[in-house]
Amino acid sequence: MDQLQAIRAFARVVEAGSFTKAADTLGMPNATLTKSVQALEAHLRIKLLQRTTRRVSVTPEGAQYYEKTQRLLKELDDVDASFSAAQSRPRGHLRVDAGSSIASQVLLPALPAFLARYPDIRIDMGVSDKHVNLIGDNVDCVIRGGELTDLSLIGRQVGSASWVTCATPAYLRDHGTPKHPSELEQGHTVTHYLSTRTGRGMPLNFAKQGEKLEILGERSVGVNESNAHVAAGLAGLGVLQTFRYGAAPHIASGALVPILEDWRPAPYSFYVVYPSNRYVSNRLRVFIDWTADLFAALE
Repeated sequence: MDQLQAIRAFARVVEAGSFTKAADTLGMPNATLTKSVQALEAHLRIKLLQRTTRRVSVTPEGAQYYEKTQRLLKELDDVDASFSAAQSRPRGHLRVDAGSSIASQVLLPALPAFLARYPDIRIDMGVSDKHVNLIGDNVDCVIRGGELTDLSLIGRQVGSASWVTCATPAYLRDHGTPKHPSELEQGHTVTHYLSTRTGRGMPLNFAKQGEKLEILGERSVGVNESNAHVAAGLAGLGVLQTFRYGAAPHIASGALVPILEDWRPAPYSFYVVYPSNRYVSNRLRVFIDWTADLFAALE
């Protein structure tokens, strides 16, 4: 048995949902593909697929085997590509994970230009403010902000985003415009961004001429997703501190008004992060470079 061929045949059946379709895409006779999968099942002594006259379904053991072997096949393809003429033209599948506001306001609007430049790359993007497990979730890279503490990961800083503190005109009319961050602790409410790790509200940070302040304030509402966090501020639920790129359209329209502009905290650094033991394919390399160019435009 050619085990590698059998694994590829099994994977293609899982993806196509049919032996016939899988055989067509691999350019081999249906009988040959079927024998390869049967030989693999005999070698493993487990049932990978359930076949009926109408459909093919994956067994629980087959699903686990598919997930584990897909990682191996992908790494093998990456290594082959590094020694191939295809290296000059990036191609293949990228799995990327990014926070909600970064995905919706920075990456996705610019993605058509990236795909026009690299038409042979296909991207699946997970969008969530929750941190993913790069190894367990089989993700090529994630875009994360803040300090990197996991030594098993490699991070390339691609840029940073500045902060803005703001509120709606109606809120400021009713509560007044603060001149100092300490004023937010009395007579004001704050829309808190909730940490996806701890569930606690993140304090508002301020800095001026070496002086740094953290203000928690009285919480009106807490939200653990960045786009919804801005929506809460737009609803007039309290003072909002968020990335300037996310608030910029609303500031331009007058829906939000910047406050305490002379008390800006340091910009927030963003990184493209990937496992230290994973080969960096050409497609991942060009994606990282492209992301760095996008963040440069945010400054």
